[in-house]
Amino acid sequence: MMRKQQWGLYIHIPFCRQKCFYCDFPSFAGRERYEADYTDALCRELAVQGVLCREKWGSPRTIYMGGGTPSLLPTGLLEKILQAIADVFGDAADREFTVECNPGTVDAAKLRVLRAGGVNRLSFGVQTFDDTLLKKIGRIHTGAQAREAMALARAAGFHNVSMDLIYGLPGESLAELERDLEAMVALEPEHISIYGLQLEEGTAFAKMQEMGRLALPDEETVERMYDTMTAFLPAHGYARYEISNFAKPGFESRHNLSYWQDVPYLGVGAAAHSYLEGQRYENVQEIPAYIEGIRTGKGVRRQEEAMTREIAMEEFAFLALRTACGIDRARFERRFGVPLEAVYAGAIAKLKRQGLLEADEAGVHLTPLGMKYGNMAFEEFLL
Repeated sequence: MMRKQQWGLYIHIPFCRQKCFYCDFPSFAGRERYEADYTDALCRELAVQGVLCREKWGSPRTIYMGGGTPSLLPTGLLEKILQAIADVFGDAADREFTVECNPGTVDAAKLRVLRAGGVNRLSFGVQTFDDTLLKKIGRIHTGAQAREAMALARAAGFHNVSMDLIYGLPGESLAELERDLEAMVALEPEHISIYGLQLEEGTAFAKMQEMGRLALPDEETVERMYDTMTAFLPAHGYARYEISNFAKPGFESRHNLSYWQDVPYLGVGAAAHSYLEGQRYENVQEIPAYIEGIRTGKGVRRQEEAMTREIAMEEFAFLALRTACGIDRARFERRFGVPLEAVYAGAIAKLKRQGLLEADEAGVHLTPLGMKYGNMAFEEFLL
């Protein structure tokens, strides 16, 4: 018998026109020859795994198609994926359905296809409006194309649009970040995700840093950038609901919130992750191996590290702490059968003394200072 369960669906599209210099996500340029076979395999995995989840829990409350660059796929292949989703889950008026787009890979026709296929939220990877900075970080679009993409999205009927911004880029000044913030809010997206640049192992930027060829803003400038954006966005109507995310009222990303609130999700596609019935799984990363695994029926999913009670508590705590609401005492006790302080009294007391955490009857949450130095707080919740 089906039992009601809130859950989400993630669909991974691993294709890119060009790998961004900061990106460590499982995405690949120059693999267009696999697009059709990959789409077939994706739809087959969705038909099997999606049906299993639907039979257990009903239809997903949220769907998120990320990458890579989903909007790089030819329109016909996008239509095929959208139809496969409709075949498995039907339509749901209250479902949030997001697709990530690069501003340089969308046009009016493609956006109309997405909207007609049930997509009701777009996420544009803008990163900056400065064309010089865009070239420095390996982006394929221009600032003008980012502005045009928003106009096209509105014309196609999208009333829920998110935009990404990165600060601390090579050679970036505080004034340039301020111009980016002004440009972004002028477009009036409903949601803004903003991240400080991180040098991830294996990326082009990490290699450039090792060779001494990457000129980044100094720590003081990056800190001023952080302070600027955390003051600017709320002053322009965007409330901070998670460390890196700001939204107009009612436009928080329901899919991303589910990740931080211990909600299960199914991931389909190469390198996609799933969190099902308290365990985490990962699909094979290489595109040919994924296609072959689905085609032959050998399978593509493997379980990650077994989820012990301690690991589950840690993840529950520091994922919830990413949000403005923080850790809900009642949810923690329902999940683990013990009060929050029975496990984390010492960590809570220490972080309160440091001004990084506040506690009340409902739960505990990071202070603005705690948001700024989140990693320090998260470490205290490791058992």
